[in-house]
Amino acid sequence: MALTESYPFPIGTQAPEFSLFDTVSQKTLNLQQLKGERATVIMFICNHCPFVIHVNSKLVELANSYKPEEVSFIAISSNDVVKYPADAPELMTQIAEKEQYPFPYLYDETQEVAKVYNAACTPDFYVFDTELKCTYHGQLDGSRPGNEVALTGIDLTNAIASTLSEKPVSHQKPSIGCGIKWK
Repeated sequence: MALTESYPFPIGTQAPEFSLFDTVSQKTLNLQQLKGERATVIMFICNHCPFVIHVNSKLVELANSYKPEEVSFIAISSNDVVKYPADAPELMTQIAEKEQYPFPYLYDETQEVAKVYNAACTPDFYVFDTELKCTYHGQLDGSRPGNEVALTGIDLTNAIASTLSEKPVSHQKPSIGCGIKWK
């Protein structure tokens, strides 16, 4: 596993708009349709990455726990499916069903969304406030496959809590995972 760290995405940056195919609902959806009333979490993930597989259960747990607080979670896969067929849209649908994703799992076929978000790795997390301004970009927590650190979601949870209470997120730690598979 080659490790790739998040690229910078300045805090306060407006979330770039997008319209992508959702492999769960089988519809094209846009950011305005998907954003949360109080906060929005955008995650760049994929099917085959061991780092994503490691955190899938926590992503589902967090997305379900924050639904009552009007926080939306949105997953996007931007990998090149020609070179990495395990990340193809029909398999994204299967993973979403198997993992019981309570969030859309969008396919970024052109990779343009990953580029405008300056996404580098999977998983890569972004938190946005009510105005879709970035409050956090970084890791879920310090747990990685095989490192014996408990999977807690603490960094993302703290970022969401700060965003909901309209306070600055004090801790910004880059995510580490598999590099996005560019065309």
